[in-house]
Amino acid sequence: VQLQASGGGLVQAGGSLRLSCTASGRTGSRYTVGWFRQAPGKERELVGRISRSGGSTYYADSVKGRFTISRDDAKNTVYLQMNSLKPEDTAVYYCAARYYTEADFRSWGQGTQVTVSS
Repeated sequence: VQLQASGGGLVQAGGSLRLSCTASGRTGSRYTVGWFRQAPGKERELVGRISRSGGSTYYADSVKGRFTISRDDAKNTVYLQMNSLKPEDTAVYYCAARYYTEADFRSWGQGTQVTVSS
């Protein structure tokens, strides 16, 4: 599966952005999709993930209550709705897919920059 992340940009603290991750190739509900981010000088971290069915989500403590992941398999797209953004949310955001028979996220999108100004 090939992934493309989009929707990043510059926003003021307290604002919102919605990122999209659109898949092509072997798509459908066979994949768990995760959102990751990497800030300058920091390691990449998992922001959250959504199960194949969409019925289960996980969020890092740092974004819980502010970010929401959803999926629309008819559009082959997973969304990351980010509200109440903080300057520390500034990072390159990546989406990744994990096939249901695999343990790791092996398909990655190219990343989209999110910058939150104070």
